[in-house]
Amino acid sequence: MKILLKPVQLIYCIYAFIVFVALMFIVLPFVLIASAFGIPGGNFIYRLCNFWASTWFIFIGIRHQEIYEAPHNKQQQYIFVANHISYLDIPPIVISIRQPIRVLGKYEMVKVPVFGWIYRAAVILVDRRDAERRAKSVRALKAAVNHGISIFIFPEGTFNETGNTLKEFYDGAFRIAIETQTPIKPLLFIDTIKRMHYTSIFSLNPGPCRVVYLDEVPVNGFTMDDVPQLKQYVYQLMEAGLKKYNANP
Repeated sequence: MKILLKPVQLIYCIYAFIVFVALMFIVLPFVLIASAFGIPGGNFIYRLCNFWASTWFIFIGIRHQEIYEAPHNKQQQYIFVANHISYLDIPPIVISIRQPIRVLGKYEMVKVPVFGWIYRAAVILVDRRDAERRAKSVRALKAAVNHGISIFIFPEGTFNETGNTLKEFYDGAFRIAIETQTPIKPLLFIDTIKRMHYTSIFSLNPGPCRVVYLDEVPVNGFTMDDVPQLKQYVYQLMEAGLKKYNANP
């Protein structure tokens, strides 16, 4: 049966790619114009990306759903963190988070033709191989927070290919949270690995795509000595949530 379905899935993936590119070219001119208008322009770019991702999901049969384990205050500024397991982790960010946000993204993605132009305008770039660029990205993230904008970081850094529920977390998100005294808001991407496995973009398939909002983690009064404790607490919170929803890789 799987052999018979492979041609159907290939056709579906090609269709999804065509729709993705068509929508990209629709939003591209507006992104390029908005990128010249500083912070307001950056906020508008995320609204364009929300339109792009939401419309794409509708056309390819992926059903976005949000589950709130605790009330979410859209007026509150947060350091958002989430698990990272699939290329499809990106659309749920711009669909779910309906408040001013900046995402930390891999520098390598700017090399993708055309898409890289939008990517560069939308995210705060990080090149983990270069200490100076890493420091620059941290300064940019802090600047966003200082302007009242929430930020989003994958604390695992890269895809979790370990077979464990989560990879070990980097310190960055937790250091920034403490330095800026901004609460952490953990999200869980439950179905993205089922919709597209990290091993192949041709594994894409329709179905549900749930995002779970966990309760915020305050950092009031924390110091840099508390980074390991805070990181471990958020790790355990997210790990328990992923196991609860049976979202193992």
